[in-house]
Amino acid sequence: MAILPLLGAAASAPPPSIDVSVTGLRSAKGQILVCLTKSPAAFPDCSKDAGSVRMAVKAADAANFVIPVRTDGTYAIAIVHDENDNNRLDKMLFLPREGFGFSRNPAITTGPPSFKAASFTVSGDVRQAIRMKYML
Repeated sequence: MAILPLLGAAASAPPPSIDVSVTGLRSAKGQILVCLTKSPAAFPDCSKDAGSVRMAVKAADAANFVIPVRTDGTYAIAIVHDENDNNRLDKMLFLPREGFGFSRNPAITTGPPSFKAASFTVSGDVRQAIRMKYML
């Protein structure tokens, strides 16, 4: 009988996840490129963070999707509406030609927001609603 309490103690809670909803897509073409990072130095493109979560979601399915997270912590999300499926954000005269968005929907002035402006705390399952922005 003493074994049953030990088995219950060994079971741990499942890892947290982030339920993301995206609004404001101008079309269902292409894909949504997703970057989730804990590193301010790697935000917004995740290129310098081996522990980041990078994924692509079909734009037609991007209204709601889930990002798995390994541990609780402070994270930020950047997304790009890659309408032509070339796996990058296209620009024209330094302005994005494709849509983009960030967790917490910070105001955009010149360039991407800071990690601090887009960051949020994960301690269990959380939800982020991201509005797409288009410059051109």
